[in-house]
Amino acid sequence: MRALYICGSLNQTKMMYAVSRQLAEFRAFFTPYYCDGYLKPIHRTGILDWTVMGGKFLRQTLGFLNERGVCIDYEGRRGPYDLVVTCSDLIVPKNVRRSKLVLVQEGMTDPESILYHLVKILPLPRWLASTATTGLSDAYDLFCVASEGYRDLFVKKGVRREKTRVTGIPNFDDCRSFVDNDFPHRDYVLAATSDRREVYRYENRRRFIDKVNRLARGRPIVFKFHPNEDHCRARREVERYSPAALMFKDGNTDHMIANCTTLVTRFSSVAYVALALGKEVHAEVPTEELERLLPLQNGGRSAANIAAQCLSLFA
Repeated sequence: MRALYICGSLNQTKMMYAVSRQLAEFRAFFTPYYCDGYLKPIHRTGILDWTVMGGKFLRQTLGFLNERGVCIDYEGRRGPYDLVVTCSDLIVPKNVRRSKLVLVQEGMTDPESILYHLVKILPLPRWLASTATTGLSDAYDLFCVASEGYRDLFVKKGVRREKTRVTGIPNFDDCRSFVDNDFPHRDYVLAATSDRREVYRYENRRRFIDKVNRLARGRPIVFKFHPNEDHCRARREVERYSPAALMFKDGNTDHMIANCTTLVTRFSSVAYVALALGKEVHAEVPTEELERLLPLQNGGRSAANIAAQCLSLFA
């Protein structure tokens, strides 16, 4: 049998690769995230390169896959496939809809904005509301989620409970493993920035930096820039408003979290890593809500759990 793994961001791609390693029963093929229909000619213009279908995301995904020597079938053109595993159902291409389809939650979902409510009321494409509408396609056979809290959240939004499986999610299920690392700095306030401006959302970076400075209360500060943001602009802003801070555009964010005392972020899955490691967390999602949604910490077994659910579709 053959399986197609639809990737996206580097985080999504690593998740798909982890699941594929647990499904030796299937010959594995991978593709970057893709679209069809009316979005196809728009994508060809490069206008959508800020999404996971292009730009830095595409280069990182292809780099990761090529380094591991896997079989790449761009857009699943060599299908049909027996099994398709994806980290997003914002777009579900027609050429995979007849396969057994398993959706895997990537991480934190976006807040329910006005666009989210408009998408639910009007016949608008789900991708307009970004990850807030994760799971609402109902085009999958199973939806593997991070925790019981997330299952309740998705069901409240309209996902069918009988299709959900609480498996945990790779990359966020063994946070204790990040403690043993060689990042040279310790006991600082870590500010993990966002790429909201790059995806055409509002961001007041001056206010965010001021918040970090205030919470630090004289402690050392480390800024870890989002991989998709304009690093030159981000560096200039920190140099102006927090000149003593250390700045990193590369490096292992999980290791930086493991060595910090406090994490400051906005809407980011890195908050879960910090919370799982007992760090002080300041985010735009209340801590009580983060604790309820916290991905299962199962010692890195999530990929195997997801693989077992995939196999159940062929029993």
